[in-house]
Parts: sequence; C-alpha cells; structure tokens
Amino acid sequence: MNDQPRRRPTAQQGARQAKAYRRPKKDPVRILAFEALRAVDERDAYANLVLPPLLRKAREAAGAKGGTFEARDAALATELVYGTLRRQGTYDAIISACIDRPLREVDPPVLDVLALGAHQLLATRIPSHAAVSASVELARVVLGDGRAKFVNAVLRKIAADDLEGWLAKIAPPYEQDAEEHLAVVHSHPRWVVSALWDSLGGPRAGIEDLLEADNERPEVTLVARPGKVGAEELRRAVGEDRTLPGRWSPYAVRLAEGGEPGAIEAVREGRAGVQDEGSQLVALALADAPLEGRDERWLDGCAGPGGKAALLAALAAQRGAFLLASEKQPHRARLVERALEGNPGPYQVIAADGTRPPWMPGSFDRVLVDVPCTGLGALRRRPEARWRRRPEDLDGFAPLQRALLREALSAVRVGGVVGYATCSPHLAETRVVVEDVLRGRGSERPVLAEWVDARPLMQGVPALGEGPDVQLWPHLHGTDAMYLALLRRTA
Repeated sequence: MNDQPRRRPTAQQGARQAKAYRRPKKDPVRILAFEALRAVDERDAYANLVLPPLLRKAREAAGAKGGTFEARDAALATELVYGTLRRQGTYDAIISACIDRPLREVDPPVLDVLALGAHQLLATRIPSHAAVSASVELARVVLGDGRAKFVNAVLRKIAADDLEGWLAKIAPPYEQDAEEHLAVVHSHPRWVVSALWDSLGGPRAGIEDLLEADNERPEVTLVARPGKVGAEELRRAVGEDRTLPGRWSPYAVRLAEGGEPGAIEAVREGRAGVQDEGSQLVALALADAPLEGRDERWLDGCAGPGGKAALLAALAAQRGAFLLASEKQPHRARLVERALEGNPGPYQVIAADGTRPPWMPGSFDRVLVDVPCTGLGALRRRPEARWRRRPEDLDGFAPLQRALLREALSAVRVGGVVGYATCSPHLAETRVVVEDVLRGRGSERPVLAEWVDARPLMQGVPALGEGPDVQLWPHLHGTDAMYLALLRRTA
C-alpha cells in the first residue's frame, strides 16, 4: 500500500489540466457548407435547391439568438459549396497525393471536410493558417477529435504548396495525355472533357476556355416577360446601378452583383423570372421562325419547370395565339402552372406524356420540345452533375429524346415549325438525334421535314457555327450550352 500523502497540484499544473480539453468552436458558415455537401452526396440533391433553405435556416437561427447571419456570411457559404463542387476532381487528386490509402477508403464526410479545406487553401484569399484552423474546428464538430487530427495532418501537407504547384505535381503533361491533363487541371471527368472537345472542335485554347468557363460562377439573369414588364422598366425597378442589360436577348436583365432574385418584387409577382439568356434565345427563335399559314396554336411539349413556357405564353398572347404547356410529371406541371399564373393570353397546362400525347396529329403551328438530357450544358449552375453523370446515361436518354422529337413533328401541321432543344452540347444528344429522326432510324419510316436555319433568328449573336442548327457556349456567349434545331414539317 502506498502511504505517501496525495500531493495537491500546483496552480500551474491545475491550469494545464483545465486547458487539456477545449470545446470546438461552431462556425455556422462552414457547418452550413458541410451540410450542403453531405446532402448533395447522400441524397443526390442539387446545391441550388439545397442551399437556399439552409441559408434561411441559418438566418433564423442567428436571429433567434439575437445575432445576425449577414450577407457576407451567405456569400462565403455559397462560395465554399459551389467552389468545392466545381473543383472536386482536382481536390480529390491533391488529397489522394497526401494520404497513404486509396481515396475510396476515406469516409465521405471526412473527404467533404478535406475538400472544403483544400478550397479555402488553394482558391480563396483566406490565410493558410486560418483555413487549416477553421477546417480542423469544423472536423472536431462534425467528425470528432480523432478524425480531426487526420484532417489537420492532410491539410498541412496541402498548405505546403499553391494550386499551380500542386497541378504541376498531379496532372500528367499535356503532350503525354491531353484529355487527362485537362480533366485534372480543370476538374471535369475525362469522358466529359472528351465529349465537349468533340462537340466544340478546334485547338487546345478553345476547350480550355470552355472548361474554365464551366468553373466560373454564372451571372444571375432575369427575363422581363413581354406584356407584363419591359427590360428597361425592370432595370429601373431593381436599380440600374445593380443591373446590366442582356447581351443578346431583348428581354434579359443581368444582376451585376448577384443577390437573391426572390427578393425582387417583379419576380415575386410573376412579371419577371430567372432564366438563362440561352434559354430565352431558344424560345425567341422558335417564336420568330417564319411560318406559312396560320399561327394560332403553340405547344411546349416538355414544359417543366416552366421558364420557357412562361416566355412563350407571353409572346403567344401578344399575337392572339393559344399555348398548351404539357409536362409529364404532375409536380413539375404544378411548377409550370405557377410560372404561367396571370398570363393575359389563353393557355392551358396539362400533365401528359409527350411520347404518348393526348392531342391529335397536326394540331399545332409551333412546337417546342426541350428534352430531358445529361445537363452537360449547365455545369456552371449544377457543378455536381459532372460527377453524377456517366457515359451510359446517354443510352438511357437516347430513346426518349428521339421519341419526343418524332411526336413533336407529328403534332405540328404541314408548314409548321418544331424546335428541338436541349441543355447539352454532346453530339449524341443534339445533331445525331435530329439526323436519326429525319432519316427514320429506329422507326417505321422517315419524318418528312426540313431544316430551318436558326442562326438568322439569333440576330447579333456571334460564333453560331455553320448551321443550320445552333450551339451556344458559356465561354463564347456567356450562356448555358443550349442547343437548338428548327425543323419545318413538309408532308
């Protein structure tokens, strides 16, 4: 038995013991960003749908505690989420070079914290020590102290070099493997790089500009709906110092400083909407395509969520034409109804399958089918799509795209015009689909229709290619990579 008297700790020893454990600091901005990334990974959610309610929740929580979640906090959270998703491929390659196990053996929540830390270290102005410290604190809160030590060790290795230095280490030389070099440097899957390059053509500079444009934050663009508000009137209402005119569409207004479109009165009232300028150009080209004979009945055969349908309805109303907006999914049809609410002209919204339509053949003068696709043209807005899509997805969309175009050509009268549109530049979803349908591949007989040159219908827009179809590009036009083919039914 030890009968030595128990010694009282000195004051200095007691202070050290009291400091042995410190509770982690909860940073609402980084916790929000982490929650958004987990939702994208676990639920296949889209960041643009997940982030707004998380931001509202953060503002409400701060207010309940007597604090504020300021605009700069929301801006940082948004940058962390979108920036991390856009550069995920590059960051994964860097993280992989800093650990001693395959990346797939690291728990996804740990990878999310590491990627958030890597983005702060390599792509923001946050000082390195602050980026590491904040990321480790986040790890302590959401992962626990044990895994936080792993996060700390990896991020300190990443902090030893800048992005340019890391790319020189992890990307193969361009001359050795051009597509893999571009995939690592510009954070796109290799198959996407290959597909985009095939569609774009041209030398290295062009594809690098396109890939870099995919990694830039897109402008928020509004559409002033004809008959409800004019573009200049909308600019004055929002503030001319906060807006810019559209580049190509007469109805476009760009928000110079971003911001929350839902806070704009004209948007809340349905007189304006949020719509990429490429989508506006597609709708306008269909509406302006020359027709022979009557111009009374229009159809949007894939109308959800309603942006193009709302613009078409407003244009149709000015000409006394009727618009039928059809959407297969009932919940998306309800979104279309909300988008068209208050339209002055005659219209109807229905939930119907465009491949088995309820309307009679030859019923319409103008038809738009903006078909489901891989969404490779909107990677600026939905950066997670580049990591979610697979080459085999093309095979899944192909029969649907062809069926929708065939039924659209059946729905239009002789002399009427069909617009085939898709938010993808992939050749397998654009020109190949149109050519297959016109030649009758996969069906009993060819469709009797002819190409209409879409380029003159986009006045002032440069670099539209050799036609007759049109492919828009983020790096050339500042729009999503929208595709449009116009076809006239001949018999």
